[in-house]
Amino acid sequence: MKNKSFFSGPLAGAAFLMATSAIGPGFITQTTKFTDELSASFGFVILISVLMDIGAQLNIWRMVSISKLYAQDLANKVLPGTGYLLSVMIILGGLAFNIGNIAGAGLGLQVLTGCSVQTGAVASCLIAVLIFVFKEAGKAMDNFAKLLGLVMIGLTLYVAFQSHPPLQEALIRSFIPERFNETIVLTIVGGTVGGYISFAGAHRLLDAGISGEGSVKQVSSGAVSAILLASAMRILLFIAALGIVWQGFALDPKNPAATVFQEAAGQVGYKLFGLVLWSAAITSVVGSAFTSVTFARLLHPVVVKQFRWFIIGFIVFSTLIFLAVGQPVKLLVLAGAVNGLILPFALTLILLAAYKKNIMGHYRHPVWLAAAGWVVILAMGYLGVRAILSLFN
Repeated sequence: MKNKSFFSGPLAGAAFLMATSAIGPGFITQTTKFTDELSASFGFVILISVLMDIGAQLNIWRMVSISKLYAQDLANKVLPGTGYLLSVMIILGGLAFNIGNIAGAGLGLQVLTGCSVQTGAVASCLIAVLIFVFKEAGKAMDNFAKLLGLVMIGLTLYVAFQSHPPLQEALIRSFIPERFNETIVLTIVGGTVGGYISFAGAHRLLDAGISGEGSVKQVSSGAVSAILLASAMRILLFIAALGIVWQGFALDPKNPAATVFQEAAGQVGYKLFGLVLWSAAITSVVGSAFTSVTFARLLHPVVVKQFRWFIIGFIVFSTLIFLAVGQPVKLLVLAGAVNGLILPFALTLILLAAYKKNIMGHYRHPVWLAAAGWVVILAMGYLGVRAILSLFN
């Protein structure tokens, strides 16, 4: 009964929203590309990243829920002005990546139906907008994320089975890797809990009224579930890609994931890739728009009053930019670099809030959890600085 309650309630909605926000077109491409580079040893990278992801999300979900404050308001309480900076970073990063998500959705529909990418982008925009036209937009968003999240996992499971992966080798190398790349670890962590994704689930719970010290167990369960859902998709993609790479097939560098699906299940697999790509992209569009606009609440009271319409505007604006200029590559690269800095910046402020009684009351944040958070901050800060410096080289 408890499982049923979890799956049908806002806690599951928040978990699926965070997971599907993470599982975007970049997530799919990176996972297959890195499997091609590291082979079975990529399993070890996934293992390390899952631990880091859980450390980041447990801290963020707990602190936002217990303080009953959105992340930007929490940041302003710790250090006045930082909430505004965080909001601007999240909104600009969310907008840049939403252009890429819209493009991915258009490409997914092109694979499925043969329409142009632009037509697919407009159709996807309209579907995303419809979710927020409803007064019960929160429930509609939850159900949408759950449905397409399960569709993605189910279809990728089928392709993984069809690719005949070397499961024993994958298991061994997940603990005893032959190859390792620290930059790939940090890239994967950033792709799962970087930028707006870090706050998607936590802000959804706050929006649904799940907050306060009494909700700690629920919130922690939701945070871990979100990471496990995203990681399940990552693992299935890894297994599917490994099966193809292991057989000696060369992945197309322009679209490695399409190669995996097509080689595993022929033309049917290619169509399944289109559906998975569209599902990943459209749910990321929804998650990015919702989360970015929750940060815009701080900038003007009208955003709070017209919350749903600002989300719709965000989606439409992202689509119009894509139709006008395509994917602005330089903007996406810059946003990716900034994204690498958002998590350590925000998580630092959130962990500092844990020691302020005027914010947290009598709540005592576990030392082990804070320590895990500081490890993530150091690792992601290192990546973010490297990414920024690389732009000037």
